[in-house]
Amino acid sequence: MQLETYISDLLYRYECVTIPEFGSFLTQSVSATIDEASNTFHAPKKVVSFNEQIQKNDGLLAHYIADVEKIPFEIANKKITKRVKILKSNLTQGETLTFKNIGDIQFNTEGKILFEPSYHLNYLTDSFGLSEFVSPSVTREVYKEKVENIEKVIPIAITPEKRKTRPYLKYAAVALIALTVGGLVASNFYVNQIEQHNQLAQEAATKQLDTKIQQATFNLNPLPAITLNVTKQTGNYHIIAGAFRVEENCDKKISQLKTDGFSARKIGANKYGLHQVVYASYEGRLDALKALRTIKKTHNKDAWLLVKKLD
Repeated sequence: MQLETYISDLLYRYECVTIPEFGSFLTQSVSATIDEASNTFHAPKKVVSFNEQIQKNDGLLAHYIADVEKIPFEIANKKITKRVKILKSNLTQGETLTFKNIGDIQFNTEGKILFEPSYHLNYLTDSFGLSEFVSPSVTREVYKEKVENIEKVIPIAITPEKRKTRPYLKYAAVALIALTVGGLVASNFYVNQIEQHNQLAQEAATKQLDTKIQQATFNLNPLPAITLNVTKQTGNYHIIAGAFRVEENCDKKISQLKTDGFSARKIGANKYGLHQVVYASYEGRLDALKALRTIKKTHNKDAWLLVKKLD
């Protein structure tokens, strides 16, 4: 008689299966667990234990054996009693009792029963078909941000963690993002209108200031009057040199870049409230990319290209 097979069958349906005059196998449900060291996910399960104090015959095991083997209940009880005598004899002789898919039972040096459960079967029927699996580690981009108390010396720069990329992959990623973001255009229309209004107001103010400068003349006797012609930078492609929370630092950066020979200027604050300084602005994308490569190679490897929407 394969006693462990009958016990195993009953453990799927009952929390306690008793072997009369020997002990009981108990189950306890355990939630799903995660092994952080190995990134292994374990499904919910029933943990099996053994209690030698519960030995009273409740008839569960005998009734099941009688139904499966088509024998009377009394004969099933006799078979169990006979098997228990063999189990106790083997146990007292120092042998380890192995109940397949349940666990091992043996005496320790102090004569007490030790039970080592087996984890080959999950007796929780709700977890049927679920097995443990290992998930690859999840990596996320880390953004580094300078603290504000040192921003007076170094501009705040938020740059993604450097990775080796191929140019064509970068443009492919930009195209994919553009397609994804397309669905959000309607919801962002109102915000874009405000930004366009602010941009137009800023450009109008700049144009008015340029007009006044062009019309200004300086009458220094006996020198003739001089008319100053200022060339305005235009274009939607801006090579960003830095972004500053304090506008005073923005002016310092512009002075420094002009000393180095760049046509630096401010293009206003972004949505984070940071004042942006550009090396130069360009009408064409190819010209902007060519200038960006030169600047990253010779002056500032953290420079980047900002493309503003056409009005």
